[in-house]
Amino acid sequence: MHVIVDVCVVPIGVGVSVSEYIAACERILTEGGFEPILHPYGTVIEGEWDEVFAAVRRCHEAVHEMGAPRISTSMRVGTRTDRTQSAQEKVESVERLLETD
Repeated sequence: MHVIVDVCVVPIGVGVSVSEYIAACERILTEGGFEPILHPYGTVIEGEWDEVFAAVRRCHEAVHEMGAPRISTSMRVGTRTDRTQSAQEKVESVERLLETD
């Protein structure tokens, strides 16, 4: 099943800046064949369900290996059965409507 996931991985107990941990996750996602869309409060990835969730697990494993004793992750997950739609197509659909304003 194709899934679009907006994931926010938050290492806890590592200080205020978490950019090095997020960069590690971005590398994992890219090396896993995803095209992550980074935004200020998370990352959007899309693909097959098992592959996406396996990648999130790898992010958790890497962040723990980097020394984070705890991780809090929030995710929004979207699936469709009527057709396949990419994250970019979802954005473009709204942008087209805004162009008519």
